[in-house]
Amino acid sequence: MTEPLHPAATHHLPSFITAPGETDVLMVVMAVILAFSVLMFGVLFFWLHSLPERMAHRSHKLQLEVVAVLCLISLFTHMHIFWIAGLLLALIDLPDFGTPLGRIAGSVEKMAGLGPGEGLVEIPDTSGTANNHADQAAEAQGTEEVKQGDAVVPMPKKVEIAPASKKGPVHA
Repeated sequence: MTEPLHPAATHHLPSFITAPGETDVLMVVMAVILAFSVLMFGVLFFWLHSLPERMAHRSHKLQLEVVAVLCLISLFTHMHIFWIAGLLLALIDLPDFGTPLGRIAGSVEKMAGLGPGEGLVEIPDTSGTANNHADQAAEAQGTEEVKQGDAVVPMPKKVEIAPASKKGPVHA
């Protein structure tokens, strides 16, 4: 049952024009293509945002956590400078200062005759006490002893200045 065409319409209609009440195949195909395109764009977007993190993970960088945080910040704030900073950190090799410094500290402890880790000394907190240097200097002006830490050190009564020696000519 074909309905008669309008007298002004051409006799040959394109295949994508449907009769009233029938399924529009072109619209269904375009809806599927649009949904697939949006899904693929989202996958590409998330894949691109995780690129610096994957690069840092692949090369076992020390700054992997920093790169991962920068990527997340750029993802949630849409500020691309964080992504660029993460990409640059993923590309740059930061030197490992901890290992050589630890080896130097161990060698110095061995030279001092200490066992490994014995050179670690905790410094007591003296911020709340009145044993600061300004108070000691004010108290020491009239006395001949100054307290340094736990010990009392005698102050010299008279400052001796060593005479400067004359040096001869250096040339021959």
